[in-house]
Amino acid sequence: MRRKFLNIWGDKMENSVLKALKERRSVRSYKAEQIKSGELDAILEAGTYAATGMNRQSPIIVVVQDKETIETLRRMNAEIMGTPEKDPFYGAPTVLIVLADRNIRTYLEDGSLVMGNLMNAAYAVGVDSCWIHRAKEEFESEEGKALLAKWGIEGDYAGIGHLILGYRDCEYPETRARKDNYIYKV
Repeated sequence: MRRKFLNIWGDKMENSVLKALKERRSVRSYKAEQIKSGELDAILEAGTYAATGMNRQSPIIVVVQDKETIETLRRMNAEIMGTPEKDPFYGAPTVLIVLADRNIRTYLEDGSLVMGNLMNAAYAVGVDSCWIHRAKEEFESEEGKALLAKWGIEGDYAGIGHLILGYRDCEYPETRARKDNYIYKV
């Protein structure tokens, strides 16, 4: 049965999901205020409903909210980036780490879809976010492997990405125009 929540605006169909997909932007400045637990739970649940190859659900999500662990991750990430003094997490009070089981052929795609669901769900509940790279390198390092062991995570997991979460402490980024040759219809 087709859902009846589409509205016709000119020649385009719009609904709240499509609107959110178009409006969400990466934010790079955060207040120190921690996000609400209900918001976090809704975001995490959305991540678990991402499409995965053959529904094998290869990803896992690690939630980090304690300042000491975030500082460790910040330092590791900044060193990989080559700028140890920078904060690649932009002061966000929550860092989600998406990892995926390398033994499943679609692990990279699966983890990327989880990241997308997390970002869009965050926007939908009023939380800002940004995908931060270098999780792969972090969790291939001995220090990263030690963190996984400390957290009780066993298996051959690859770092897909970090998703920083919080409330923005800046103007909301404007939407850039889409490039002309984005779509080819054949």
